[in-house]
Amino acid sequence: MTTSLDAQLTVEQVRRKELASFLRSRRERISPEQAGLPLTGRRRTPGLRREEVAHLAGMGVTWYTWLEQGRDIKVSEQVLAAIAGTLRLDPYERAHLYTLAGHPAPPMERDSAAVPGAVLVLVRQLEPIPAAVVNARFDLLAWNRTYERLVGGVADLPFEDRNWLVLMFTSPRWRASMLDWEDAAARLVGRFRSGMAAHAAESGWKGLVRRLRQESPDFERLWEQHEVRGPENFTKHFLHPEAGLLTLDYTQLSFGERSAIKLATYTPVDEETWAKVRLLRESR
Repeated sequence: MTTSLDAQLTVEQVRRKELASFLRSRRERISPEQAGLPLTGRRRTPGLRREEVAHLAGMGVTWYTWLEQGRDIKVSEQVLAAIAGTLRLDPYERAHLYTLAGHPAPPMERDSAAVPGAVLVLVRQLEPIPAAVVNARFDLLAWNRTYERLVGGVADLPFEDRNWLVLMFTSPRWRASMLDWEDAAARLVGRFRSGMAAHAAESGWKGLVRRLRQESPDFERLWEQHEVRGPENFTKHFLHPEAGLLTLDYTQLSFGERSAIKLATYTPVDEETWAKVRLLRESR
């Protein structure tokens, strides 16, 4: 008979324990400056204090503290929305929060708070350069018209499939369009493994790995190599079904050390590719 503590807990207790850990981890990554709070001298712990989160979310300190302690309490969707906004959760993190709190996940298409409005404007203004915003898990959060035309059909995908890894390893169109697929796939898996070191205990990350290992022998093979990669800028070669060969310089831009979102741009390297992406933007 197992003597582990988790084995003795009920499913509900495990869920509350995971909720408590998730809230603490997200609170600790938000600085007072990011939350618009004044500096008040030396702080003994990283990120926001519990009472600061409670104040910003418009809820009682005791109530929020009980949430982080895994107490058996119920919270409304309005309270969860306020907490998610305060902690700057992206759509996938927000859905995870709701699930752990025992509520249906909110429709992610209504959530634009994860990507700052200025970033959304920037993505649109980069036209006709294809551009997209991703988080640390490589979930696609936003993109412009040319990017949609380049990769095809992102807006029509279920939210759980709007992820570079899922598309890289399960989409025949993505695989066919990347002339350097093997190298691109290895780079992406290496970057994901490197990023997962900070998220190893999170169910969203573990679930994605489990899904990909089940659905893609190629992902399983690359995952077992245990390669890690850092952010890189390089040249990509796409074979678009209508535009033909496109040669694009891939660049990743970060919005600060604490920001989980990144801007990815694909700049044409020659006049021929520039002409083709302009046509892509105007295509229907």
